Amino acid sequence: MGGKRMNTDTVLYLSRKDVEAVGVSMPEIIDALEGMFKEKGEGRVEMPPKPGIHTRKDAFIHAMPAYIPSLQSAGMKWVSGYPDNQKKKLPYISGLLILNDPDNGIPIAVMDATWITAQRTGAATAVAAKYLARKDSSSVGILACGLQGRSNLEALSCVFEVEKVKAFDIYPEVAEKFASEMTEIVQVEIEIVNDPKEAVVGLDLVVTSGPILKNPDPVIGAGWLAEGSFASPVDFDSYWKGEALGQPDKLATDDMSQMEYYREAGYFKDTPQPYADLGEIVAGKKPGRENANERTICINLGLALDDMATAILIYRKATEKGVGTHLPL
Repeated sequence: MGGKRMNTDTVLYLSRKDVEAVGVSMPEIIDALEGMFKEKGEGRVEMPPKPGIHTRKDAFIHAMPAYIPSLQSAGMKWVSGYPDNQKKKLPYISGLLILNDPDNGIPIAVMDATWITAQRTGAATAVAAKYLARKDSSSVGILACGLQGRSNLEALSCVFEVEKVKAFDIYPEVAEKFASEMTEIVQVEIEIVNDPKEAVVGLDLVVTSGPILKNPDPVIGAGWLAEGSFASPVDFDSYWKGEALGQPDKLATDDMSQMEYYREAGYFKDTPQPYADLGEIVAGKKPGRENANERTICINLGLALDDMATAILIYRKATEKGVGTHLPL
């Protein structure tokens, strides 16, 4: 495997600062995920539905293992999501990721998973949009302007010529910070809106990225998403009413069995059955967008496969550049 370790007595530790310093770009992550989804569609990956524990209401700590033979990437992410953390000035998402050598099972790296989770989520939206959005999509609505809102906008701007962005957040100061910082990154002026409807109606690409809630009070209704538009509900059905999720011509997800797992746990009560998983679409087994008028939605649940496709890029670049700390095993 690329960047093969020198010995089996140490593990490479990469802090969040290290992970970011390695310099893996969003286009590289999008390419890696697109390749991974093709492998998934062909049945050449291994990923069980993620088990988890739940220590507080709406909080989770999940174990996410996966193996991608084509990338020689095997490992697990141990990740938590705590909605109340925002009030405590703590991150909503945090976690660690372990990579193992697929030949002998020995751990080769432990790395912070916060940046990886944000970047790969945005990249997965971009892959879905590549196949399900109109090629000429140029306007974006972002609802919830945290880490995920940022990475999703950045990723979409790597695939589409974005000309207009509208941003909504329940905390106006968060939206303002998002607008000032993301304007530099995507080189487009960002309009802050005070009504969530304004970040959906008439826009080509819509991303909702708030906390995932088991019993949400969704606001997006039928008819908000324009004809010909694409949406990525990163926060499951927390922002979307059942009538809105029932309206698209095509509703996809990134993994069917994982969606069933969540349904059994009480999520997606009003969400219709998806017609395809993203791997089937990327592999050409099911159609993506077929005409300019279709409304399309892809509910990406967040896959361990996304993390392993990203983590192996980081590990290889880190070993090439000598980034990180070797700890004794």
